[in-house]
Amino acid sequence: MIRFICPRCRAALENTAPDELRCLQDGLTFRCVDGIWRFLLPERESHFARFIADYETVRRFEGRGGGDASYYRALPFQDLSGRFSADWRIRAASFRALERLLSPLPPACIVDMGAGNGWLSNRLAARGHEVLAVDLLVNAEDGLGAWRNYENRFTPLQAEFTRLPLPDSAASIVVFNASFHYSESYEETLTEALRVLTSRGKILVMDSPVYHDPESGERMAAERRQQFLARYGFASDSLQSENYLTYQRMNRLGEKFRIRWRHIRPFYGLRWALRPWLARLRGAREPAEFGLWVGEAPDVL
Repeated sequence: MIRFICPRCRAALENTAPDELRCLQDGLTFRCVDGIWRFLLPERESHFARFIADYETVRRFEGRGGGDASYYRALPFQDLSGRFSADWRIRAASFRALERLLSPLPPACIVDMGAGNGWLSNRLAARGHEVLAVDLLVNAEDGLGAWRNYENRFTPLQAEFTRLPLPDSAASIVVFNASFHYSESYEETLTEALRVLTSRGKILVMDSPVYHDPESGERMAAERRQQFLARYGFASDSLQSENYLTYQRMNRLGEKFRIRWRHIRPFYGLRWALRPWLARLRGAREPAEFGLWVGEAPDVL
C-alpha cells in the first residue's frame, strides 16, 4: 500500500488515528471521511469552492447519477438511466481501447485523475490493479462518494492534479479520465504526473476534446459559456481551465517533457465519423475529436 505524503511540503505523514494522518512539519491533519481521504489543502479549498458548486449544480440539473448500485456497475457499457446513452457509448469505446493497451501489462498502481463517480476505477480494480481515484467532488451521486456502489475496492482521494499526496515514482500509470482539459496549466499538471510516475511509466489522456485548429476550441469554449449563462445563470468559468487540446499543443508538451505521444481514435460509429464532413458542408466549426493520447515517461527528467 502507498504511504501518503503531505501535498504541501511532501513530507511523510504520521498515523495519529485509524482514519487520520498528520504532517509534523506543517501541522496539517488529513482525515478519511466517509471512505474518502481528504487531501485538498485549506488554502486551496476557497480556490475550488465556486467551481465545485457550479459543477455540482450543472450535474444535478442534468440528472447525472443513478439510484442504485446496478447503475454504477453497468458503466460505461450501459446507461441504465437512459439519459446519456450517447455519451456513454463514446466512453465505452474509449475504455475498450484502454483495455487493449493494458491487457499485456501486469497489475500495477494506477492513478485515475478526474475519477468522478469511480466507474473507471472500478473497472481497473476488477483487472487486479491498485487504483487511486482522484477528484475534487465527493458527493455520493456523481463524485467519489459513489465508491460504495462498487464490488471492487479502490482508494478515493480528494485532491488536485498539481498537489497529489503521493510519493515520487509511486504509480506505473496515470490516466486523465475525461479531465485533462480542466487543468489550469497543462505544464504544471504534467510535471506532477511525471513526478509520481515510475521511470517509463505511462500517461494516458482519455476523452478530452481535441482540435486541429485552436480557433475551433476557442469557439467551443465560448459557446459553452453562453449556453451555461442562458441555462444556469453562470458561465461555469470560475477556473481558468485550458478547456481543450490541439495536436500542436500536445506535440509541444511532448517536446518539453520528452514524451512521445500516440493518439488513438476509437471508432464511435459512422454518424460520428461523418461529423467533420457535415460541419464543413454547413460552414460550422470543426467538431471535437476524443480518443486516447498515450505517452511514456522518460527515464530521467
